[in-house]
Amino acid sequence: MEKVAEYLLGKQDEMLDMLKTMVEMETPSDNKRLVDIFGEKVVELIQPYVQAKVDSIHNEEFGNQVRIEIGEGDEQILLLGHMDTVWPEGTLANMPFKVVGDEAYGPGTFDMKGGLVQGIFALHALQKYEVVLTKKIVFLLVSDEEIGSDSSRHLIEEEAAKSSCVFVLESSGALEGMYKTARKGVGIFDVAVKGKAAHAGIEPEKGISAIEELSKIVLYLHSLTDLAKGTTVNVGVINGGSSSNVVAASASAEVDLRVEMDSEFDRVIPLIKNIQPSKEGIQVEVTGDINRPVMEKTEEVGRLFETAKHLAAEYLDFDLKEQLSGGGSDGSFASRFAPTLDGMGPVGDGAHAANEHLIISKMPVRSALLALMLMEAGK
Repeated sequence: MEKVAEYLLGKQDEMLDMLKTMVEMETPSDNKRLVDIFGEKVVELIQPYVQAKVDSIHNEEFGNQVRIEIGEGDEQILLLGHMDTVWPEGTLANMPFKVVGDEAYGPGTFDMKGGLVQGIFALHALQKYEVVLTKKIVFLLVSDEEIGSDSSRHLIEEEAAKSSCVFVLESSGALEGMYKTARKGVGIFDVAVKGKAAHAGIEPEKGISAIEELSKIVLYLHSLTDLAKGTTVNVGVINGGSSSNVVAASASAEVDLRVEMDSEFDRVIPLIKNIQPSKEGIQVEVTGDINRPVMEKTEEVGRLFETAKHLAAEYLDFDLKEQLSGGGSDGSFASRFAPTLDGMGPVGDGAHAANEHLIISKMPVRSALLALMLMEAGK
């Protein structure tokens, strides 16, 4: 293990070069052409480092998924990552890849192209030192994580169901570099309210305000928040009406639900879906459901984290910490089928923000810890 770790700690410059190549290829989730080009480039970048069976899995609407398999065995370990970013085409013109001291900036550095680089180098080190594992490793790169993984979820779940454990190379718990041992579940809902329009000055009594009704619903939804249980309900977007002198005939809201426990989904979702009008002449329609399930910290996940914590201290001289994340990831899907550690990717900050960056010197350290975890899990 020590040789593998030492080798990867000396690969910082090569990792940075690969990161630059990846970040300078834009991969917005909704642009199949660009994501497909990137997937082909990843396969090209891997070839000098990893001898693997590589498959491109066709996707009609979004980018093709990339499946990389190394080793042999009846069992497998799943590495999970995504190629897409939240950044639209053209972002690089105003937000180019740049290095400032020990920080690399650019769209997708932290979320999560740095994780892809670290994964590739971890696999490379295992092969270079001819590490014998009893399980094969599957590295699955999906194309639509940032928009909900609708086209890749079935593939993630299929691979996770065949795996003894899953390591997700998403960005870590910010600058502390924490692994994510649990994630909140996410529900997304739309509320549409229909009322009756009327002239607000001449005959307001003939109107029924959809905005007034929606305002009551917003207050009700926010009242469902229970911070003691880790449950939050947030109305983040509202729209309605046509003019200030018209009683609003329609209004709508977008609702975000986050829970730490499945039992809270069971409690809150019916309360959201069964909202009733407060008066005659109003129609209320609620659509939506669970977007990402709860990722629970099970006993098996706890043991995986303790192994990682021990390896980090013994071979890499740092104290690894853990986090419950309020955000969802593809690890949320995988965790329903196999013990899952998430946030194993880069250390940095600013995901989805203009200051997105990772800490360069942490890349080889994180890659080394991943390699050690693969060695331990593959025994």
